Amino acid sequence: MDIHFIAIGGAAMHNLAIALKEKNHRVSGSDDEIFDPSKSRLGKHGLLPDAWGWFPEKIQSNLDAVILGMHARKDNPELLKAQELGLKIYSYPEFLYEECKNKKRLIIAGSHGKSSITSIVMHVLKHSDHRFDYMVGAQIEGFETMVGLSDESDIAIFEGDEYLSSPIDMRSKFLWYKPHTAVITGIAWDHANVFPTEENYIKQFKTFIQSIQPGGKLFYYEGDSKLTSIAEGNKSISARPYSAHPFEVKQGAAYLKTDTETIKLHIFGAHNMQNIQAARLVCHEAGISDQEFYTAIQSFNGASRRLETLEKTDNLTVFFDFAHAPSKVKATTEAVKSINPERKLTAVLELHTFSSLNTDFLPQYKYALRKADLAYVYFNPKVVKHKKLPPLSPEFVKSCFGDSVQVFTDAEILMENIKTKVHYPGNLLIMTSGNFDGQDIRTFAKSITDFH
Repeated sequence: MDIHFIAIGGAAMHNLAIALKEKNHRVSGSDDEIFDPSKSRLGKHGLLPDAWGWFPEKIQSNLDAVILGMHARKDNPELLKAQELGLKIYSYPEFLYEECKNKKRLIIAGSHGKSSITSIVMHVLKHSDHRFDYMVGAQIEGFETMVGLSDESDIAIFEGDEYLSSPIDMRSKFLWYKPHTAVITGIAWDHANVFPTEENYIKQFKTFIQSIQPGGKLFYYEGDSKLTSIAEGNKSISARPYSAHPFEVKQGAAYLKTDTETIKLHIFGAHNMQNIQAARLVCHEAGISDQEFYTAIQSFNGASRRLETLEKTDNLTVFFDFAHAPSKVKATTEAVKSINPERKLTAVLELHTFSSLNTDFLPQYKYALRKADLAYVYFNPKVVKHKKLPPLSPEFVKSCFGDSVQVFTDAEILMENIKTKVHYPGNLLIMTSGNFDGQDIRTFAKSITDFH
């Protein structure tokens, strides 16, 4: 096939482009800007555009498919040319479905934990020498790309995202996948820019449940009241609740407790024990025994940017997490505190997404940082303005968290404050989907452990 990507530089888009080239398709693409790691990885595979911008002349009638990324706009010149020529235009999830529509599809959805569960399932399947297609929203040890497609596999494991499919397709991405087995980890209102009310957000998950194939299975976390109220409504499927896998914490590490043994893990936190249990159930559906699962989970080191240890000394450990939504921030903070309850915890959160900077949404963060002994919240007023949101005041942000948080609007002052006031010995948790206005977080983590 001849396939062209509009907005090839996106995190998901460039991985799909690489995967399709690996399947010997002819792939081209355009974008108005591409940053690393997408830029380097596209260059490595010979897919980096020669110039930035949109070039309608690249859109020719011989193209078998055009894949449209969310970064593009409805008036994109290449999109308009494709529409004029009557070419088949796919959203990212629509194309994934077309590639895997004859396979057993296992879809992991929910407001939090979906990347981690998908990563665990992928790790276990690979450890057990199973062939499978996959799509995950994080880089995982042992996998070069975040998308893998093969003609030899008969199952597909996808992370199911509730965000919109494309600029011209307002459906949630996960509605395309029509799973045979699905997981929903929980429902906590997010993406307020496209789901302006909690009711509208919950509706996406109701529709997702309805999209499960007749005779299919749904595993859902029983501790989420919003989720349990909608999980049992579809009589054509089997809905089964799950809870956290039994575990214990000893000497700063988490251990799974089974009927026959205790298994040391590289990951920790109650939310990850929920993720492990969900992954175990999904792996059963893929033909994996408990023995195979427990053997494989011992070598799972976690997904990139999910409770990642940046630096560690005897007196200070610096963790990084992609957490930005309220439920994720709360779960991650609680996890780090639980693994070393005797240590003081300094938690740092950057508000960077549209939802987190929205005055109507910010109260959702109430008590999200309560487990931290010292809590910092940062936002950049210029980002608020760029997103065309009402101005925020540090006082308002502080009131929304309901904790004794300190709020900063200057990244350099924040970093200096952390360096001089972080508890020692202790743990430092940095949470963001951004980069604190260009701060090199890894370099900062090294400097702060050296400082102490």
